[in-house]
Amino acid sequence: MGGTMETTMDSTTRTAAATAPPATTARTVLRLVAAALVSVSAVLLFAVHVRPLAYLPLVAGVALGLAVDRRLGRDLALIAVALGIISTISLEADLSDAGMARFAVVLSLAVLVPWAASRYVFRDDDGAGAVRFPVATGRRWSRGQWVYLAVVVLVGYLVLPPYFLGSGAYLNWPDLAGGQDVARLFVGVNAVGIWDELFFVCTVFALLRRHFGLWTANVLQAVIFVSFLWELGYREWGPALTVPFALVQGWIFSRYKSLSYVVAVHLLFDLVVFAVLVHGHHPELFDVFVTAP
Repeated sequence: MGGTMETTMDSTTRTAAATAPPATTARTVLRLVAAALVSVSAVLLFAVHVRPLAYLPLVAGVALGLAVDRRLGRDLALIAVALGIISTISLEADLSDAGMARFAVVLSLAVLVPWAASRYVFRDDDGAGAVRFPVATGRRWSRGQWVYLAVVVLVGYLVLPPYFLGSGAYLNWPDLAGGQDVARLFVGVNAVGIWDELFFVCTVFALLRRHFGLWTANVLQAVIFVSFLWELGYREWGPALTVPFALVQGWIFSRYKSLSYVVAVHLLFDLVVFAVLVHGHHPELFDVFVTAP
């Protein structure tokens, strides 16, 4: 009888052990929660604008990351520091000398600090750093890549006028009083477009990709990307455009490993953005959009 009971108990124990989730499952969930906290904090920082409350999930995400996976926590800390740097200024479009100088200094630091820390302090990837900017890849662009560039321009031409002009989102950018303001807008739109790829793709996405699968890391970076663009001016129904754009840019970078290409895509799209914004403020200029309301 005793032997039977012991045998039954041993069998039950083995069955429970076999069906119980592995210890790593909880750790995997906690790692994802840590990264999600950091990403969601960007919504609070830049879209909802609830500060200093927004820093709580940011710090909590880093702390949780360090607790469950020190390397993940360290990379989340690099992202968090960058977000903290960005949050020191207003991201609303500002074409004044002071405004453009603030953008240049702060956004540059948001890229340079994680890059330098990864490369020179943590010496990730044998000193090469986890944050890299692959420009000269040595690979020629395929026919499909060239075709996609044309598709980007066509989609922008058809979709951006109804968004900016129909929703009134173009008013989130400053009035363009003259040629100098138009020139400043051109420089600003393109400079921020390049920075978007340096930061959201080459920095945030690259750091997250070291710990998560493609689409997990991509969604996490897209949350931060779209939150930034919201404060910049892409409001109203802007996320219907910026969410897929951010996700596609992350996928393209993962596929081709080329900063040059994702920047080319972004700048072509931003060229249309620039023209629509100018047309919104000065309807006599760039009056070529068939979908303009």
